[in-house]
Amino acid sequence: MNETEKLQAAPEMESNAAETQVESAPQTVETQNVEIQETTAEAPQAVAEPTPAEEQQEATDVAESETEVAPEAEASEEAPADAEPEAGHPIYETKEQVVERLQQIEEEGTGGNKSELDLLKQVFYKLHRAAQAAALNSFVEAGGKAEDWRAELDGAEENFKAAMAAIRKRRAEIAENVEKQKAENLEKKQSIIDRIKELATSPEEANAHFDEFKQLQAEWREIGAVPAEKATEIWKNYQLYVEQFYDLLKLNSEAREYDFKKNLTAKEHLIELAEQLADEEDIITAFNKLQGLHAEYKEIGPVAKELRDQVWERFKAASTVINKRHQEHFEGIKAREEENLQKKTALCERVEDIRIDQLNSFNAWEEATKQVLEAQAEWKTIGFASHKQNTMIFDRFRAACDQFFTAKAEFYRTIKDEQNENLERKRRLVEEAEALQDSTEWRKTTDKLIELQKQWKTIGAVPRKYSEQLWKRFTEACDKFFAAKNEATAGQRAEEKQNLEEKKSIIEQLRQLATDTVNATIDHVKELQAKWNEVGHVPFRDKDKLYKEYREVADELYKQFGASQARRRLEGFQKSVRQAVAKGESTLARERERLQRIYEARKAEVQTYENNLNFLNATSKSGNTLVAEMNRKVEKLREELDLLAGKIKAVETEMRAPKAEEKPAEAAAEKAPEQPAAEATEEPAAEA
Repeated sequence: MNETEKLQAAPEMESNAAETQVESAPQTVETQNVEIQETTAEAPQAVAEPTPAEEQQEATDVAESETEVAPEAEASEEAPADAEPEAGHPIYETKEQVVERLQQIEEEGTGGNKSELDLLKQVFYKLHRAAQAAALNSFVEAGGKAEDWRAELDGAEENFKAAMAAIRKRRAEIAENVEKQKAENLEKKQSIIDRIKELATSPEEANAHFDEFKQLQAEWREIGAVPAEKATEIWKNYQLYVEQFYDLLKLNSEAREYDFKKNLTAKEHLIELAEQLADEEDIITAFNKLQGLHAEYKEIGPVAKELRDQVWERFKAASTVINKRHQEHFEGIKAREEENLQKKTALCERVEDIRIDQLNSFNAWEEATKQVLEAQAEWKTIGFASHKQNTMIFDRFRAACDQFFTAKAEFYRTIKDEQNENLERKRRLVEEAEALQDSTEWRKTTDKLIELQKQWKTIGAVPRKYSEQLWKRFTEACDKFFAAKNEATAGQRAEEKQNLEEKKSIIEQLRQLATDTVNATIDHVKELQAKWNEVGHVPFRDKDKLYKEYREVADELYKQFGASQARRRLEGFQKSVRQAVAKGESTLARERERLQRIYEARKAEVQTYENNLNFLNATSKSGNTLVAEMNRKVEKLREELDLLAGKIKAVETEMRAPKAEEKPAEAAAEKAPEQPAAEATEEPAAEA
């Protein structure tokens, strides 16, 4: 029996490389057909090869060599897998045509042919599934969800089931009648055996009823089949009593010899036909013909007792040749079926090994789909597995494919929902851009459009049929605004370029001052800074870089000027100290103490700031401005500490210098009022 199975592939989707957009899955169901050709590789039925030892044994041997044919099985109620129409059968294109043919079979009342009924079922349900798939696709295209779809009642399916039920009922009636007839045939044959048994009780009875015996044989041949489970037993009994009858037949030896001769001729003819089967190329045909010859052999009466072994051995030898070829044929089929099973198992494993959970992109799904379709195509090229394994291995393969395509359909359904959401978000961005395209607030609108463009990049794919249209509207709105802005600000950009050159010139002059420490003055620096502030805006893209260069060179100059000022202050203090000593002043010790107090106070302030900085660095993530300001104050205090340390050192140096005239100096000190060094005035503490 040849059957095919159908696998449905999920909808395919294609990617849009230009816009990195992806088209949503088209709502058409691709049907992947995997032909599974079921076959029943029955074990070969070899013809028995006994050796008769007595007269009755030949009948028994021939009976045992017969292979009974089982009654035809009823058609299955379930629709089998899809199959290709056999040669000679019409091609049905609609379910109504199938139903019409079934109704014709129902009207004929013969029960129909099983193979045709199977084909009609296969075709009907193939068309039925295709119609359901189309209805599901239409439902999804209309906006529904696949899990919410329910199949509508189908009048054609109801008519199909009604016709099939009627045909099954008729076939059951026919089968019941056949069984009844077989039972009646069994009773008739049993009565014939009983009568022959009565006739074979003595030679006298056999001689007297020879004509009746021949009539009973004729009646036996006209009676039809009997129940399969009784066929062998009834035939053995019949042959047994026929042999006994012939053995008891004495008077009419001519008639008996004539029967023996006629039977011998008939059996030799069958033997010759059996021997000719050795040249038959098709072993199945040869085997079936041999079974028919054995059936005929059974119906032929006995031959002369001395020839029985010889005739049977010849027939058995011819049968053995065919049986051996038949056995080898099925062993070859079995080996091929095992090989096919291994190949199909490998295909199942190939599909099952696909890591569905790792397929997260369209390219990955398309590549995996290609592998599955290749496996399905290869499946079609492989022959049958054994009848026992064929259905199971196909169910396994179909389950793996169904799992894959179901997961793929779910992936594309999810992506479709995401794409629809992205579509709405991009539509809102397009509407915002179009609302701003005529704005003349150049700076504000520029920032807004740039922000919209950044948002656009973060939004994922949209359905392909909308992608190009939305992108075109969005870019046209942006382009329109920026074109108008460029036209309106053309003069401004020229001015900004000129300002850029002027500020670059100022930076270069500041750099020259930084290298010329002799001629550089703070007034000159302040003059260049004032000029910088007077120059207008520069191009936006150059603003930050230019200001950074300006700030670096300005900071370097002020650092240099700060060091020079501290040096001059220290030199002035030293001069005032020497002048005070020359005039005989004796206040150096007090001045040193005063400077030391100021030094310790500033040092304590530095320590306080540093503690606060440590706290801020450890706990604050947003106090960068405060930290920078405190660092600046600490740096200023450190510079002041250095200056105070220099002053203290200068005082101590003068205190250690030798005094030429101590008394006059003391007298002068008494006359002159106390006056601290010019640069040693106590300064207020810096802000905490």
